[in-house]
Amino acid sequence: MRITFLGTGTSQGVPMIACPCEVCHSSDSFDKRLRSAIHIQTNHYSIVIDTGPDFRMQMLANAITEVDAILFTHEHKDHSAGLDDVRGFNYHMACDMPIYGSAHCIEAIKRDFQYIFREKKYPGIPELEVHVLPNAPFTIAHKGRPALAVTPIEVLHYKLPVFGYRIGSFAYITDANYIAEEELAKLKGVKTLVLNALRHEPHLSHFTLKEAIEIAQKIGAEHTYFTHISHQLGKHQDVEPTLPAGMHLAYDGLSIAEKEY
Repeated sequence: MRITFLGTGTSQGVPMIACPCEVCHSSDSFDKRLRSAIHIQTNHYSIVIDTGPDFRMQMLANAITEVDAILFTHEHKDHSAGLDDVRGFNYHMACDMPIYGSAHCIEAIKRDFQYIFREKKYPGIPELEVHVLPNAPFTIAHKGRPALAVTPIEVLHYKLPVFGYRIGSFAYITDANYIAEEELAKLKGVKTLVLNALRHEPHLSHFTLKEAIEIAQKIGAEHTYFTHISHQLGKHQDVEPTLPAGMHLAYDGLSIAEKEY
């Protein structure tokens, strides 16, 4: 399995519009962050987690020409606003796009993209195959290929339930500031963990870097990558050397392999 970070930034991206700070004006490519999303390539499936406002650019920049399923963590626009651009895959792959998300996430998507779900549809709109997920393991199985097991990890983003996802020994969690013990138990044995780390100062709905490190140490993955990073965290080159062994700041375009798949 290969994981590619399509974006590692927070809701406004880095640089942020009109911000005078040194991070937003950095010339280091590691400090340029699109909205958070990842691509997972297994032996049989190409999967994207979240379609934020930068979805089209992320697909083009990473030469992704096939997507078999989209998993949504939650409905906030920095994770869903690019959904309309799945049309390119509808045309190229000649099939509906399977999307997966919690009941409240799918409900919000249907509300925000109501034109997609009308009985009388406008020609050329996205074609979707919708799967509503409970907080329970499920499988992705399309076109006669072997089933891929996925486990949702429910976390809290302030008071909003958000799904992280575990596939084999890899887990992806973003937009969290609390993980219950029963959900942490689902992460036992994870070798590669991705976790959000917004900034140093406390935040209402996101882990700080210190909190993310503590959670990562509790989970005990061999490798942890922090994502959903804001300009307030500081420059990549300054923060990266301060992290504990086995922990890193993710960056846009980073590609890692998980040997289990």
